[in-house]
Amino acid sequence: MVSSFFCSNLSLILLKNIKALIFATYNLFMNFIEEMRWRGLLHDVMPGTEEHLLEGKRAGYIGFDPTADSLHVGHLSTAMLLVHFAHCGHQPIALVGGATGMVGDPTDKTNERQLLYEEELNKNVAGIHHQLKYLLEKAGGEGTINMVNNYDWMKDYTFLDFIRDIGKHLTVNYMTSKDSVKKRLEFGLSFTEFSYQLLQGNDFLHLYEKHNCTFQMGGSDQWGNIVTGTELIRRKAEGKAYAMTAPLVTRADGSKFGKSDGNDNVWLDAEKTSPYKFYQFWINQDDDMSEQYIKRFTLLEKAEIDELIEEHRANPGRRIVQNRLAKEVTTLVHSKEDLDLAITASGILFGKSTKENLQQLSKQAIQEVFEGVPTFTIQKTDLEHGIEVVDLMADKTTIVSSKGEARRSLKENSISINKEKVGLEAQVSTADLLNDTYILVQKGKKNYFLLEVQ
Repeated sequence: MVSSFFCSNLSLILLKNIKALIFATYNLFMNFIEEMRWRGLLHDVMPGTEEHLLEGKRAGYIGFDPTADSLHVGHLSTAMLLVHFAHCGHQPIALVGGATGMVGDPTDKTNERQLLYEEELNKNVAGIHHQLKYLLEKAGGEGTINMVNNYDWMKDYTFLDFIRDIGKHLTVNYMTSKDSVKKRLEFGLSFTEFSYQLLQGNDFLHLYEKHNCTFQMGGSDQWGNIVTGTELIRRKAEGKAYAMTAPLVTRADGSKFGKSDGNDNVWLDAEKTSPYKFYQFWINQDDDMSEQYIKRFTLLEKAEIDELIEEHRANPGRRIVQNRLAKEVTTLVHSKEDLDLAITASGILFGKSTKENLQQLSKQAIQEVFEGVPTFTIQKTDLEHGIEVVDLMADKTTIVSSKGEARRSLKENSISINKEKVGLEAQVSTADLLNDTYILVQKGKKNYFLLEVQ
């Protein structure tokens, strides 16, 4: 009787422990799809994907074609999928399309993409590879990212081998059923771009066979290309693969990021979009977009984001969400130092600052902060022995119309040189130069003038 009771209870204890173990394992991997859903990063998902990711650690990839030597904000949203994938315990793979970049994806285009020369393509591949590695190791932890280039396995593929080994597994009917192909047929579609989905499908097959990669992610416009890969794996390797896409990033007016040659793109490369302008992009978002973006582009937890949004809605004028969003994304893409300089630069125009703050800014930052401000060119020789502010304003520039106006402004204490108030007897010399090039003159609270010294 005791033995039976003991065994019965032991069985219950073991059953509870097994259930707890299964539940713990389930919760370890369930959060990826849940994360994507509440963050607004889930658009399409193949049936069975969530269950597949719950079963254990999986490898998943996203491809980035090197159409430019830098990623932009549109790519950043997709890259964040890999970051969250790693944070959920899985293995992210970032693929740079050294081979597919030679062909061009016809998706969402009405004209044939201009083919890139090898030198430019290699430069683009190197730039994007560096950015992805930096971003994903910084956000996901060193060693969590696997970087690959599809040129490495495509370079020795002959045309005959490819159409025989890969092309025979997918029918023309299947390939033309894709929206990306249908839309282009009416405008004209070359065989080069028509073959793109075969190349991307082959990438998935290669990663499936060589890296046990069973999952591909991408933007919603890539759904057709992605499922081509799952179909190729099914037909050629008799395997099972899964897919998920995220909504494309849009601006407040509904237009999307993604024209790689567009002048209005917000680039991740500091040479193309400075950390200051990058920071300002996020600061200047309206309330609705900032609430979407803080979910998509940061690693903040749901509870903290919900609290930030609640605080922001209670007092929109403080722009709590925009400020936190700008800080998080600028630090992630650039650095804490770049963030501090961006905040300093912003404070020069929109808050209190000092000459010491100005001295921290690079020449490029000064130009960008004061873009559109009236600028005057003066000679360095004019400053070598010092020049009175009255003469500087009236004779060397047109900041004031006369010396009399200059004196009145100085008496009224409304003139600042490099953010410091000056009086009637003040002089300016080479010691006042910012980055050995600029002097900032301020008249009143809002009238700025930049003097460029040559």
